[in-house]
Amino acid sequence: MLTPLLHFAFLLLSASASASASASASASASASASASAADDQPYRFLQSTKPAGRSFLSGRGEKLSHLRFFWHDVVSGPKPTAVSVARAAVTNSSASFFGMVTIIDDPLTIRPDSSSRLVGRAQGFYASAAQDTVGLLMAMNLAFTDGKYNGSTITVLGRNQVFTAVREMPVIGGSGLFRFARGYVQARTHSLDLRTQDAVVEYNCFVLHY
Repeated sequence: MLTPLLHFAFLLLSASASASASASASASASASASASAADDQPYRFLQSTKPAGRSFLSGRGEKLSHLRFFWHDVVSGPKPTAVSVARAAVTNSSASFFGMVTIIDDPLTIRPDSSSRLVGRAQGFYASAAQDTVGLLMAMNLAFTDGKYNGSTITVLGRNQVFTAVREMPVIGGSGLFRFARGYVQARTHSLDLRTQDAVVEYNCFVLHY
């Protein structure tokens, strides 16, 4: 099947990125051992919020918030959260899986382990949109369920050049506490299970909002 191959290509990084992920995992384990509360430092959903000046158009004060969470792309088991729904006639012969579309409803958690606190879900799709490289069009709503952010969303739409260690994509809007949001997200692969093709990706989200 093509779906595992696409996920493998989507999440496979260079050796340097793998080393970085390993270092991050070691640091996470060390932090877990020293913290009495599993969801405390360094794994906090809201990393920071600070004033960012006044909007020229509205005159209202804006804030810059930094959110951090882990995106779980599950393709194995009886209840996958990422499923392939379409492919083109040329997809089977394309080295970049051009034309494949995958719908996602991926959990967002505060820590890399899937049993940690759920803070939301990433709902949308990614599609292979490049013929000469593995490059994805990402379109998803980050729908938050945690604390005061429950019911608020951030919308991400951009290009995911998957062989880049750090992938940056624009924030184009939001709702609730993130109305008129703009900014960017950075995605880094944290882990990839080569047997199941399930993956965990760290997201850092920098958003200007009111």
